[in-house]
Amino acid sequence: MADQHISRKDAMIFNQRVAQMSKALWKAVEKDWQQWIKPYELNINEHHILWIAYHLEGATISDIAKFGVMHVSTAFNFSKKLEQRQLLYFSKKDDDRRNTYVTVSDEGIALLIQMNENYHNEDYSVLQGSLPIRDIYGKFLEVMSVLRNIYGDDFMDIFERGFQNIEKTYVDSNDYLTKSEVES
Repeated sequence: MADQHISRKDAMIFNQRVAQMSKALWKAVEKDWQQWIKPYELNINEHHILWIAYHLEGATISDIAKFGVMHVSTAFNFSKKLEQRQLLYFSKKDDDRRNTYVTVSDEGIALLIQMNENYHNEDYSVLQGSLPIRDIYGKFLEVMSVLRNIYGDDFMDIFERGFQNIEKTYVDSNDYLTKSEVES
């Protein structure tokens, strides 16, 4: 496997395809997420922090940053806002004074429960876009199919046409990268 070759063109097309799909999927996820949390006057980072702190039962700011895929300063600043709303609180442990721990307050737990009880899955495009795949295969698969169901054939046609144009205009198709070059 170490000497498997990947052309520069194929590597670039793959990376661009994943980037475009990720951006399109994130846009739909973000819209659905914001729609769900809007009545509770939370933003996505705040909701994510509450969710992580709740499930990790006393997470550090570093844990929240890691699992929330956010910078430590973002995790800390949004946690401070949640503390001001009395949805969580900060603490130190006697045996670990270096780390700040975040715990969801009773008010925060009540809010999370209320949000879960009021979740309306029929209103969300990512779930709706995934259902036809689940109906066929019995599970959720293939991001491209989900994107097609959310954004339609026109979006996917433009998406594919862009990559076909790259194929046509890429000058050096014999320019290979080794697997180790791709991974570095």
